[in-house]
Amino acid sequence: MRLAMVSEHASPLAVLGGVDSGGQNVHVADLARALARQGVDVVVHTRRDDPSLARQVAFAPSVVVDHVDGGPAEPIPKDELPPHMDAFADDLRARWAFEPPDIVHSHFWMSGRAALRAAGPLGVPVAHTYHALGVVKQRHQGAADTSPKERIHAERVIAQRVDRVIATTADERREVIAMGGCPGRTTVVPCGVDLDHFRPDGPIAPRSERPRIVVVSRLVARKGIGNVIAAVARVPDVELVIAGGPPEAMLDDDAEARRFLELARELGVDDRVELLGSVGRDDVPPLLRSADIVACCPWYEPFGLVAVEAMACGVPVLASGVGGLVETVVDGVTGLHVMARRPDAIAAAVSWLLADEQRRIRMGRAGVQRAQRYGWDRIARETLDAFLDLTEPRAQKAVRS
Repeated sequence: MRLAMVSEHASPLAVLGGVDSGGQNVHVADLARALARQGVDVVVHTRRDDPSLARQVAFAPSVVVDHVDGGPAEPIPKDELPPHMDAFADDLRARWAFEPPDIVHSHFWMSGRAALRAAGPLGVPVAHTYHALGVVKQRHQGAADTSPKERIHAERVIAQRVDRVIATTADERREVIAMGGCPGRTTVVPCGVDLDHFRPDGPIAPRSERPRIVVVSRLVARKGIGNVIAAVARVPDVELVIAGGPPEAMLDDDAEARRFLELARELGVDDRVELLGSVGRDDVPPLLRSADIVACCPWYEPFGLVAVEAMACGVPVLASGVGGLVETVVDGVTGLHVMARRPDAIAAAVSWLLADEQRRIRMGRAGVQRAQRYGWDRIARETLDAFLDLTEPRAQKAVRS
């Protein structure tokens, strides 16, 4: 199978931690590698944001990253990309007309729109993963939502026109069907985790004697980091370590980082709150393993990959009871659910977890078992099954079943 993955703003080659670099980058990179292990030839098409980038870069065995021309070859915030998506799609169509893939898998709404424009005239089936839905984002952020006005309409069109929607949670599947998606063409395949990389055994990052909470997140308001800082002010002697955002040397230039540090100073906990800046992929598991609790307390969260990574490392997770976190973190078993935007609830949950080390150990062990459901080989097989349903002749499907 020749697979074209389209991820217009989230390149698998990007450095993680920026405003537009996070879970989608990891998902696309790891899914591409996992599908390649299943025998699929994968090309990941992403927008060129640097004129020095080669058109194609080898990424992993049987995986190539293709830098597509669509707008200026410079970094552009993803919310400003829509005017360039027609050019992006036209570049894709010209390439696919010469060598068509067997199937296209688009990621995020702008990629879906471009994929339909490029693949439709060529008769190539399109599967789509939203990663986040505009209607849900608007519901939770209201006037603070910076998404382009056409996003919600475009997502409805995608739901109705693609050959398969691959939702990452049952909640997302319900949302897609509510906006016109066909139930028979909407499949749930969760995001995955690298169980060789995220595991309970291995190096542990240095830490103090204080109980430690760890947050790994992009530094954006909806991630609820400020609520965790406010909660720490209610729990004596607990330290909070926050990883994400720009490199440490550039944190002073980041508005959200400055806001979090100022909040910590105002609350008198600046000696117990540390911002690390961006952390390399190899350093994330040791950091997670150094935690007594990993906090994932956003206002809303389409999936919540860090929660699964933390569970795979054997650490209990304190999660907002929103979005995908409701499905990944089992309340009372692998961690606790708390109400979003409630520092008092977060503080109470932290105190309850820290009061019983054996409880945390049990939750950590349960989390390791829970995380097995999200291993990439399993996720890749489920994704490949969804693709084969679109590409195999009916007779072949009958034989395979």
